[in-house]
Amino acid sequence: MTRRVEVRDLGRMDYKPCWDLQEDVFQGMVKAKIARRNAGLSTTDPGPDGQPDLALPLSHMYWVEHPHVLTLGKSGAAANVVAAPERLAELGVQYFPINRGGDITYHGPGQLVGYPILDLDQFFTDIHKYLRFLEEAVIRTCAEYGIVAGRIEGLTGVWIDPEAGAAARKICAFGVKCSRWVTMHGLALNVNTDLDFFNLIVPCGIADRGVTSLARETGGPVDVEEVKAHMTRHLAELFEWQQVP
Repeated sequence: MTRRVEVRDLGRMDYKPCWDLQEDVFQGMVKAKIARRNAGLSTTDPGPDGQPDLALPLSHMYWVEHPHVLTLGKSGAAANVVAAPERLAELGVQYFPINRGGDITYHGPGQLVGYPILDLDQFFTDIHKYLRFLEEAVIRTCAEYGIVAGRIEGLTGVWIDPEAGAAARKICAFGVKCSRWVTMHGLALNVNTDLDFFNLIVPCGIADRGVTSLARETGGPVDVEEVKAHMTRHLAELFEWQQVP
């Protein structure tokens, strides 16, 4: 089976309309899968000729950069926002409790955010493997810049110096939702991010480790478009997908 994924660059986009876009695409894919099941079709075989409404749903990969915003996952604690609402307003930082997993995180200029909306029935039905593949794409992308990144057992994300205890630094955060094996939300890779904004929160609810960026680790600005190309290539290799226009 050919795994087809539409890859789109949304540029800079406010968080709420981007979340709405994800929800619309996500719900459309779920409805398409329900229609196939009701028609007695499998979730992996191509639909019958002449019935496009019963075709396999197309998966999507969206890249975006958000203006300053905090998002709180459904398992997170609002107390991990340590800045007062007045301070957030002064800095122009929006705040949204949302329906992904994970805790509080920051999105903003200079950060590459990726939203894979994938029908995992067409890939593999294993959410842990899915997260490990996302992490692996980031680890491989860091290696393109001579940065050795890795994982910390029990803590989803990608870290620099993961064996260094309190000196470990998170470079990419993850938070996903999955229903009927369709995913949404995703990853946030710090490229040229202003890391001072993470002082507004306890990032991901982890108080004893810091955050970093590609720019900080390499000592200078990094081309976000180049990073995006590396990430897209590594994701395509790992998930073995075919990119469609």
